[in-house]
Amino acid sequence: MKILHTSDWHIGRTFHTHSTLEHLGLVLDALVAVVAERAVDVVAVAGDVFDSAMPSKESYALLTDTLRRLKEAGASVVMTSGNHDSATRLGFQSEWAALAGIHVVTRPDQYASPITITDEHGPVHFYGIPYLEPALIRHLHPGVSLKTHEQVLDFAMTRIRDDLALRRLTECGGRSVVLSHCFAAGVAPATESSDVERDITAGGLDVVPLQVFDGCDYVALGHIHGRATLTERVRYSGAPLHYSFAEAGKARGAWLVELDAGGLGPIEWVDLPVPRRLVVLSGELADLLADEAYADNEGDWVKAILTDQVRPLDAMRALHSRFAHAVALEHRPAFTVEADGSTYAERIRAATGDPEIVAGFLAFVRNGVGPSEFERALISELLNEQNAKEVNA
Repeated sequence: MKILHTSDWHIGRTFHTHSTLEHLGLVLDALVAVVAERAVDVVAVAGDVFDSAMPSKESYALLTDTLRRLKEAGASVVMTSGNHDSATRLGFQSEWAALAGIHVVTRPDQYASPITITDEHGPVHFYGIPYLEPALIRHLHPGVSLKTHEQVLDFAMTRIRDDLALRRLTECGGRSVVLSHCFAAGVAPATESSDVERDITAGGLDVVPLQVFDGCDYVALGHIHGRATLTERVRYSGAPLHYSFAEAGKARGAWLVELDAGGLGPIEWVDLPVPRRLVVLSGELADLLADEAYADNEGDWVKAILTDQVRPLDAMRALHSRFAHAVALEHRPAFTVEADGSTYAERIRAATGDPEIVAGFLAFVRNGVGPSEFERALISELLNEQNAKEVNA
């Protein structure tokens, strides 16, 4: 059985106020093409299908069209909700969708009942674990301590292992795939570490030890936007589209996982297209606008870090004259002058005249850099004109 592991589509997300729907549509077109060309049997989507709990009609339209075409390409779909999704909205009419081979797992009681898909080697049980917020589900299991994501997922995986063991006894075998949306890492379980060591969170989520996912053939994880191989059988696919400059340069794609008669088989990374690259350019504004070395970046999403000693006026407008898709700007002077320890007010009181007061102000607002020779001459000229006006008034 061939499984394409993807996650974190974030349909409806904006990138610095720009819609990503068109670009995501192009990437999902390519994903559908991979399914058709590689004869993928199941597409596993591990959470954060939408970016918002209240998706727009355009977001629903893109999801509906993608699911329809995945089915037409010959694949079944197993999809779970993530922390960005509204489980209710994503799961609406999921019972009807399942009749067409589109399995959407959003309810907190669904994970222990697998979606079973059969190939020539027998059944493969897909256990979809939707994003389970401890505070919202602990009332379903009174007497069980479910305060952290580690405890919740350990409880869920224990039930999954029990169900899988029973099925293997009664059904003469069966391979297994788990989908989960969480932050997993190679840390010690809570039972093996101190309270201080377990005070670990990332992105608002508790860290879940890898050992929690023992006992299944493959674990398709979501939540992290970059691909990652935690173990041979536990992986993140990352998001199919770049959603921040922190992701610039990171590969976009999906894992093509094969299960053979004995369990986990070959795994291959499949690249997906990047409709518009992300690049961070650093330098003085004049150099960024003139240097031919940046010609290849004129069509990219651009974040510019300007190293000019003085922040250029209307810098974004100037950048747009060359980089139409410049969307972020940061001023980071190449050097700063260390303060002498005195306050701004103390330096002003110590000034012996108006030119020194103006020079002190410029140094204060320009990271310690005072006026240039040209600026000193201009300041002197303007002050002299003002003094002349006051004398003749």
